[in-house]
Amino acid sequence: MDGIIGINKARGMTSHDVVFKLRKILKTKKVGHTGTLDPEVDGVLPICVGKATRISDYVMQSGKRYVAEVTLGIKTSTEDAHGDVIEQINIHHGDFSEQQVDEVLCDLTGSIKQIPPMYSAVKVKGRKLYEYAREGIEVERPERIVEIYELKRTSAVRFIDDKCVFNIEVACGKGTYIRTLATQIADKLGTIGHMSDLTRTESGGFKLDECITLDALREVPFEEIDSYFKPIEAGLEHMPHVAVDEPTSVKILFGQKLRQMSPPIEDETVMTYNDKVIAIFIPDEKHPGLIKAKKVFN
Repeated sequence: MDGIIGINKARGMTSHDVVFKLRKILKTKKVGHTGTLDPEVDGVLPICVGKATRISDYVMQSGKRYVAEVTLGIKTSTEDAHGDVIEQINIHHGDFSEQQVDEVLCDLTGSIKQIPPMYSAVKVKGRKLYEYAREGIEVERPERIVEIYELKRTSAVRFIDDKCVFNIEVACGKGTYIRTLATQIADKLGTIGHMSDLTRTESGGFKLDECITLDALREVPFEEIDSYFKPIEAGLEHMPHVAVDEPTSVKILFGQKLRQMSPPIEDETVMTYNDKVIAIFIPDEKHPGLIKAKKVFN
């Protein structure tokens, strides 16, 4: 059983929980997730099985899409609804207009800087930030650039119980924290806020309506489970591709280096033969003019 299956992860489960349960359902140990999805977040979690586990890092690099709720007036320790409230202010009806919110969302679209939250798995000096946070240790966190491809409001701006609430949809690149994005939206509006709800609707080539829950998967006859899998190719669609002829494919499968192509291969590139992935190639830094395989799929 090889390929990628889209799981609609339920809230309250870790990504590791999903892998553990899938190993039992699929009767194989070769199962790996494509990046963690917080326990409090539901939605799309692509899982690599069999030979597809070799491309899990590449699936993680694909763009993602989320729907989220932002609440203004409350700041929490985790930047979401599950942390301790560390500051709270009253928001009055009409303090923020829909035009103001939309202008801020426009400002935060594109390449933006983010500082990962303390409660995250980003490593600093060999330790995950959440380990420092649990010990009450504040450490300097590295600022980084993330890509926000699309950011739009999907609901009216509502004023409820002295708070302001609205929903957004986000399409973003690897490493983006939607929790942090919510606090950035609040900051640009001159107030405080947090992410009060989040669902991932797209990741690794899967959309939410293409995914199956673990409970539903358990009811599928074992011999029919493979119909829920996508091939390895689906997890690499976001990368550059080059189709090769049969003689070149033979060289690749025998582990040979190739002459640089035109246009030249400058980044990790998927090599295909008859629409099937056979390798991922990169430039050979030691031998200019040549390219070499980083992974070969025999």
